[in-house]
Amino acid sequence: MASHQYQLTVEWTGNSGSGTSGYREYERAHTISAAGKPSIPGSSDPAFRGDAARWNPEELLVASAAACHKLWYLHLCADAGIVVTAYEDHAQGTMKDDRFESIVLRPRVTISAGSADTAAQLHHAAHENCYIANSVNFPIRCEPVILTA
Repeated sequence: MASHQYQLTVEWTGNSGSGTSGYREYERAHTISAAGKPSIPGSSDPAFRGDAARWNPEELLVASAAACHKLWYLHLCADAGIVVTAYEDHAQGTMKDDRFESIVLRPRVTISAGSADTAAQLHHAAHENCYIANSVNFPIRCEPVILTA
């Protein structure tokens, strides 16, 4: 099996002048960057003194799971002759205490050709192939809605 490497930089930008001299003395701000890509402004969740206007790691994990599922799903639909014309996922992750309990994907998919039943079933195969879903130790459920154009 092929090996893939992913390189990026996370740079803390939240030194307010006295570094980490106290828990309330620094910002959680950081920037995620990689060569040739737009930077992502990051922070911690507001519950942990973060900036709500910036992406936090928990949101990025939920987004990664949803995006990986979508990419596999579109691939499998293309192979199966199902024409997807729209895809939108309102995903939700739930944490309890200090760990994720679950992620629920809620993709709303519009197809213009192919079987709606097959389109619904392909979500299971997408989940089985998703790299993120295969890498976490908590359940990721999928509650798809298939619409026909």
